[in-house]
Amino acid sequence: MLRIGLLTSGGDCQALNATMRGIVKTIIRQSNEPVEIYGFLDGYHGLIHSKFLQMTWADFSNIHTQGGTILGTSRTPFKLLDTPEADGVNKVAAMKQTYYKLQIDCLFMLGGNGSTKTANRLREEGLNVIALPKTIDNDTWGTDMTFGFPSAIDVATRCIDDIHTTASSHGRVFVIEIMGHKVGWIPLHAGVAGGADVILIPEIPYDMGNVVRAIERRDQDGGRFAIVVVAEGAISREEAAMKKKAYKAKVAQRVKPSVAYDIAEEIAQRTGREIRVTVPGHTQRGGAPDAADRIFATQCGVEAALGMLEGSYGFMVAQVGGRMRRVPLSEVAGRLKYVDPQCDLVREAKMLGISFGDE
Repeated sequence: MLRIGLLTSGGDCQALNATMRGIVKTIIRQSNEPVEIYGFLDGYHGLIHSKFLQMTWADFSNIHTQGGTILGTSRTPFKLLDTPEADGVNKVAAMKQTYYKLQIDCLFMLGGNGSTKTANRLREEGLNVIALPKTIDNDTWGTDMTFGFPSAIDVATRCIDDIHTTASSHGRVFVIEIMGHKVGWIPLHAGVAGGADVILIPEIPYDMGNVVRAIERRDQDGGRFAIVVVAEGAISREEAAMKKKAYKAKVAQRVKPSVAYDIAEEIAQRTGREIRVTVPGHTQRGGAPDAADRIFATQCGVEAALGMLEGSYGFMVAQVGGRMRRVPLSEVAGRLKYVDPQCDLVREAKMLGISFGDE
């Protein structure tokens, strides 16, 4: 008997179900043994508190078109992993107890950076763990792409596309805030795809004077409107020069909802233009996965399952240079993948006249 566990941890995304389907379908079809499937509810929380469903192939049939996760998800911050629960439960010990009680042969964890750190901790504790790179932010180190990222780009791009018509009609400057946490992958890709005039990402600290000049240059060229795409973690040159503690204190004192509103207000003050802010927010996590996401998620699921069937554990499935790879969890845990300011897409965007606020 082969026993596997599945859990989805952290923020949700569109292709979680497609990934789990890939794992389960591959194992059932390729294993020479009967398979028992345990789905842990609400991420690591289910593993800690032994809340799970015993599942069958039928539970995973045709779910590749559904967004979200059929198992539910939650966040279990890594920095609090050794802090007991409110009821005194030791998280790591409880997870190990559930794992061994069910006699699980392999735990498949679908999650982002924090979740991957926890998976690596469980590996260090002796559990057979395989991680799969889930995050719309595409910031997981060791892989060129994460599942959730392609669909999030599509949602963000559609938002930018839709704003074009109302911006043009009214001759307004629109500031559109795009998700991405501490990195700029989604705003960079969606901004280029959506024809933004300015893209501000954390990896390239901006100077507001350069942003204003880009808007004024578009106006001089005959453009009735301008689109400014802002990453939720966008940072100015002045802020980038601050010590981490001072910057966090400044953010904590922010009165407006987010950085996009601060940027919009400063643009309005400097240009006298009519400004509007749009925040697509959690729609970027929602809806069905697009075709590219389904394909990559399925690949991740298949490769993770094959690794387990070969007796290989302690790795994260990754795509590197267009090929599927297995990257040791010990190398992945705790590392972020940032946009390279010198990468081809940034260089090419600048050739189009898109400003990043740095020149």
